[in-house]
Amino acid sequence: MAKFGLSQSVRRVEDPRLLTGRGRYTDDISMPGQTYGIVLRSPHAHARIASIDVSAARAVKGVLAVITGADLEAAGLGGMPCMIPLKSRDGSPRLDTPHQAIATGHVRYVGDPVAFVVGETPQAARDGAEAVMVDYEILPSSTDLATAHEKGAAPVWPEAGTNICFDWEAGDKAKADAAFARAAHVTRLTVVNNRVVVASMEARAAVAAWEGDRLTLHTNTQGSWQVRNMLADVIFKMPQEKIHVLTPDVGGGFGMKLFLYPEHVMVSHAAKVVGRPVKWASERTEAFQSDTHGRDNITLGELAVDANGKFLALRTKNWANMGAYLSNYAPFIPTGAGTKVLASVYGFEAIHANVIGVLTNTVPVDAYRGAGRPESNYLVERLIDTAARELKIDRIELRKRNMVPRSAMPYVSAMGQRYDSGDFAQLLESALKKIDWAGFEARRAASAKRGKKRGIGLAYYLEATGGGPTENAKVVFAEDGMVDVYVGTQSTGQGHETAYAMLTSHELGIPIEKIRVRQGDSETLPDGGGTGGARSLYSEGQAILVTTASVIEKGKQAAAENLEAAVADIEFVSADGLFNVVGTDRGIGILELAAKQRQRVKAGQSAIILDTMETAKIESHTFPNGCHVAEVEVDAETGQVTVPRYIVVDDVGHALNPLIVRGQVHGGVAQGVGQALFERTAYDNGSGQLLSASFMDYALPRAEDLPDIDVDLIEVTCETNPLGVKGAGEAGAVGSPPAVINALVDALGGKVVDMPATPESVWKALQAA
Repeated sequence: MAKFGLSQSVRRVEDPRLLTGRGRYTDDISMPGQTYGIVLRSPHAHARIASIDVSAARAVKGVLAVITGADLEAAGLGGMPCMIPLKSRDGSPRLDTPHQAIATGHVRYVGDPVAFVVGETPQAARDGAEAVMVDYEILPSSTDLATAHEKGAAPVWPEAGTNICFDWEAGDKAKADAAFARAAHVTRLTVVNNRVVVASMEARAAVAAWEGDRLTLHTNTQGSWQVRNMLADVIFKMPQEKIHVLTPDVGGGFGMKLFLYPEHVMVSHAAKVVGRPVKWASERTEAFQSDTHGRDNITLGELAVDANGKFLALRTKNWANMGAYLSNYAPFIPTGAGTKVLASVYGFEAIHANVIGVLTNTVPVDAYRGAGRPESNYLVERLIDTAARELKIDRIELRKRNMVPRSAMPYVSAMGQRYDSGDFAQLLESALKKIDWAGFEARRAASAKRGKKRGIGLAYYLEATGGGPTENAKVVFAEDGMVDVYVGTQSTGQGHETAYAMLTSHELGIPIEKIRVRQGDSETLPDGGGTGGARSLYSEGQAILVTTASVIEKGKQAAAENLEAAVADIEFVSADGLFNVVGTDRGIGILELAAKQRQRVKAGQSAIILDTMETAKIESHTFPNGCHVAEVEVDAETGQVTVPRYIVVDDVGHALNPLIVRGQVHGGVAQGVGQALFERTAYDNGSGQLLSASFMDYALPRAEDLPDIDVDLIEVTCETNPLGVKGAGEAGAVGSPPAVINALVDALGGKVVDMPATPESVWKALQAA
C-alpha cells in the first residue's frame, strides 16, 4: 500500500483482519485453568432479600464458589462508584445510591445481581445458580418515569423518602423569565426521548486472573485506564500499577462500554477466591437486563419569540430517568453534557434549564451515542417546527432569522459555550438544495396518488464534544521494522487504526502498511482518556502530532551524528520520510535511521533512540454541526412509516478520511431512525418486568428499513486544534431523530407523535385526527 495524504478516502486497514475472522474479542480469550462465572439475577423489580441459602449450590458437582454481596463486603471491597458529585439548585448534594456489585438486603431492578457462581464449566455454574435459594419479600416498584417522581410513587430507596435524586439548574433564570415576560408569542411542547437498549453487536465479557498480588483483567471497554483506575481506587483500594486491564477488539460500544460494571468486580474477586482465572460472557437477554440503557427523558420546552419571529429565550424542564442506581457518569448526561447545546445554532438571549433526576426500578441509564446532546437538539428542533406552525411562518425562514451568522464567530452562546467556527446558513442552504426542498410538493402529490401520506422534515443540530483534558501517545520503532503507535483511546469499530496510521504516515513519511496502532493495554501508557464524546481524533490526533514532532527532533540529532553534520543543517522531508543535510544529496530514511540507532544500543554504544512518548493538553472541545433532512411516507391503513429519502450536510471540520466520516454518520443515522420509529424499551408497570428483553420484542431497524443515506461534507475548519477537525462519531445520532419526527408530523398535518412512532401509535394518531 502506498503512502496516503490526509483528506483521502482510504479504505480501513483493519477491515481485512476483522472481516476474515482474525479479530480477537474478549470472548475469544481463554486462559490456562480457566473457570466460568454465571450471574444469578433478581427476577423482581423491587424486593427485600429475606434470606439467601447457597449451601445446595456449593454442593453441585463442578461448582467452585458461590459469591454473595455479603462476601464482597466481608472482603472489604468498595461499592460501584458514581463519579459525578452533582448539587441540586438549593445547594444540597444529589442523593447517593449505595451500590454493591452484588445486591445485599434489597434488589432494585429485574436483573440486579444476587449471586455469582463459578464452575469448572459454564453448565456447572448454571446448575449452581439454579440451586441458590433466595427468599424474596416483594415490594412495590416504580418503573414509569412519568409517574415515579410524583408524591405517592413507590420509593426505589425508601430511606430517601423520594425518587428525585437531584433537582439541578443551569443558565440565567432571571434573564430568561424577563424575556418571556415581553415575548409576543410563547410555544410550549412536551417531548419524550424514549429509553433505548444499546444492543452492541458484541456483548460484554470479562476474563480475570491473579498472579500474586497483581490482577489482570481482559474485558471489552472504551478505555482500559478508566476501568483500571476505578477498580484500583474504589473497589480493591490497591495501587493502580497492580491492576493490568487489556481491551482487545471491541464490537461496538456507543457509550455503554465506557463504564465499570459489577461483572468486572465479580470476575476479579472470584478469580482471587478460586485461585484460577474466571471468565464471564453475557448472553443477549442478560445484556438487555444489565447493560446501561440510554436516553429516557420527558422534557417540557418553552420558546419565547418576539413580534418579528426572533427567538428571545428558551426554558426547559427535563425529567431524566437514572434507573435504580447512579451509574458512573449518569447525572452528568442530562445536566452538564446535554444542556450545553440547548442554544444550538440560534441566537437566544437567555436560556434556563432545569433537570430533575428520577430514580426508578429499572436498569441504570448512562451515556449513549451523543449522551444528552441528542435529547437537547431533539427538543429545540421540535419546538421550532411547532412555533413555525403556530406563528404561520415558514419553518426554514424561522430558522434563518435566528441562526448565528459566520461573521459572528467566535460566538459565545446563551449557555456560555464558545463556538470557534461554523457556517450554519451555508449548510442549511446546501441541504435544501440537495434534497430539492422546493420540489417536494410534487413528490407529496405523487405519494398521495399511491395512497400514501408524505412528509418532509429537517433538523439543524449542533454537537459539543467532550472528554479529558489530556491525551497520550507513544511511537516505538520495533525490531521487525514496523512502527508501533500506542494510543490512549479505544476503537469500537470507528476506524481508529486507519485514521491514526494515516496521520502518523503523513507526519513521519512512513508507508501506512508499516504502521501498527496499539490500543487497550493499560501498561503501555501511564494513562489514556478512552473513547467517548466524539473526542478520539481531535484528542489522540493532537497527542500523535506532539509525539511525532518529538520523534523528528530526536531524529534530527541522530541523523546529524550519522551524517556527520550539524543538527541545524538537518531537515526532515515528511513526504519522503528522509532526514537530509541541507544543500547536499546526503540523507537517511527514518526507518533506516531508527534501525541503525537500535543496533548501536545493542552494541553497547551511546545512541539517541527515536522512540518517544508525549502528552498533549486538550484545551478546547469542538462543535460539529449540520443539517439533516428526511422524507417519510405513511400508510394510513396500517400506520407503517418508511423513509424513502434521507440527506445530511455536515461540518466536521477537516475530514481526515471522508470515507470513515460518512460511515460514522451512516451508523449514527441508523441509530437515530431506530429510536424515532422502532426501538421501545417497555417495562410492565405492575411487576416491573422488562417486556422487551430480546430481539423478539425489541425492534432494531434492519437494512430494508433504512434509506440510502446521502452525506455531503462542508469543511469549516476548527480553530481550536492543529488538525482543524471536529468530532464526527455522534453527529448522525444527534440530527436524525428530530428530522424524522418533524417529517412525520408534516405528513400527519401537524399531529404530534412521540418516539418511537411505531405503526400502532401512528395509526392511533391518524384515527384520532
